[in-house]
Amino acid sequence: MVSDIQADFTEARQGSLAVPGADEAYLTRVRDALASLRELGLPILATQDWHPADHVSFAANHPGRRPFEILKLPGGSDQILWPVHCVQGSPGAELLIDPADLNRVIRKGPDRNHDSYSAFRDDGGAETGLEAALRELGAERLIVFGLATDFCVKATVLHGLEAGFRVTVVQELCRGVNPEGTERAWQEMARAGAEIWPSLDLPGRGVEPN
Repeated sequence: MVSDIQADFTEARQGSLAVPGADEAYLTRVRDALASLRELGLPILATQDWHPADHVSFAANHPGRRPFEILKLPGGSDQILWPVHCVQGSPGAELLIDPADLNRVIRKGPDRNHDSYSAFRDDGGAETGLEAALRELGAERLIVFGLATDFCVKATVLHGLEAGFRVTVVQELCRGVNPEGTERAWQEMARAGAEIWPSLDLPGRGVEPN
């Protein structure tokens, strides 16, 4: 499960919400990892942030507000405001991985009223279809990596554990927005039961070809 490897989240493409360290060298590591997974015959799913232009999380849609401020939504929840990013059909929403490496792309965040860090469901509870796809594949274990550790990766990992999957997160293939938040995210995922791998060493960890 590879999270949000999209132009707007990378320094390599000078994205509007570029995650520190998401440079060309990082993208090469991710692509090499996907090739390794494909060689083992493992199914690969990717998420794609896919927002309408009037999305609630965009600071530009709230006059007088700036990116990274916290907005209290009508329902009482807090919403971090972000720069405009990953607008449906825009160059910034482009996936930077080979579609041939993927079994399925799960789009998230298409509802203007709800953010969606998790690959499983948005903040309003609407399912993305990921869990159904995993059940159809007969998956019991998820290997998760991508962008960003302290937001979408963390939310996906926690919801995966809640759904009863064994979840592994690969540190060297993740990048976070904020160093302090990223460190807290690693601790939170480990406490919740995720297995943390420093690197993607599949044969060394007993993962065999299908």
